[in-house]
Amino acid sequence: MRPKREVRSVLDASVLLAYFQRESGYERVRKALADGAAISAVNLAEVFVKVVERGLPLEDIAQRLHALGLGVATFGEEDARRSAGFHPEARKLGLSLGDRACLALGARLGLPVLTADRAWIRLAGVNVELVR
Repeated sequence: MRPKREVRSVLDASVLLAYFQRESGYERVRKALADGAAISAVNLAEVFVKVVERGLPLEDIAQRLHALGLGVATFGEEDARRSAGFHPEARKLGLSLGDRACLALGARLGLPVLTADRAWIRLAGVNVELVR
């Protein structure tokens, strides 16, 4: 991960999409981006898939994210282990691999995770903040 500034929070794909679409909670995401935020490469892939599905220019979105200074964290062995550790509890809540990747990054960095998914607040051991 090569953030341009200190990272203070981790973003889920849902909140980054809310930011681009000016949905409820996007102001909170804008502040997080300005303060220094990171996203797991797994979650960034989710964002890029949605961009492609909507017919938006992928390269334009990628450049905007770069300009915003969003840090992108690789998904390595440590995150894979943490993600697996969340699986038993997360499965009951219907969380995906992408969700667990985001949570794993937040846990590894010891930072709050911003999401729009209320189910996440039921997980122990991760500081989850809802943006809406």
